Amino acid sequence: MAASPLAVPSVAVIVGTAAALLSITSFAPQIVKIVREKDASSVSLRTYVVTVAGFSCWLAYGLMIKAWPVAAANLACLAMSAAVLALKWRYGRQGDGKDVKG
Repeated sequence: MAASPLAVPSVAVIVGTAAALLSITSFAPQIVKIVREKDASSVSLRTYVVTVAGFSCWLAYGLMIKAWPVAAANLACLAMSAAVLALKWRYGRQGDGKDVKG
């Protein structure tokens, strides 16, 4: 039996919403840990620089094709990953003389 045309967009919307929410919230535990411990020495600076760049590109892409859900989800992910990056710069050093190269 073939699926109705309305079922496919509904499933796609549910999957897309779940993907966005999971992606956005995936950064929360890292942010909470850094803020509580005031230590970001174990966070990779390079990883988060690339992550922020990637979400910036996804945001630009979403805006260019006028896909507002894509743009909104990636804006939120960009904000969360940028927060981790900012915390890395703030708490990356632990008084051991090492710099924040990560």
